[in-house]
Amino acid sequence: MKVRYDPDADAMYITLNDDEVDVTRKLDDNTLLDFNKKGELVGIELLFVKERNPEILKNFKVDKLLTA
Repeated sequence: MKVRYDPDADAMYITLNDDEVDVTRKLDDNTLLDFNKKGELVGIELLFVKERNPEILKNFKVDKLLTA
């Protein structure tokens, strides 16, 4: 599992495995779920992370997302 955080977007992505994403489903207004072709969950995107829970980043070892 890998956790990345993009402070500019205030979004966290949790990668569960390296399978290719086939479909993304919206769980709620702040959570997107990525599934592979077999229907297995491969990633979770959380939006407005610090806005919803300012302490959450202290609980994870997070790789900061680097953009070009």
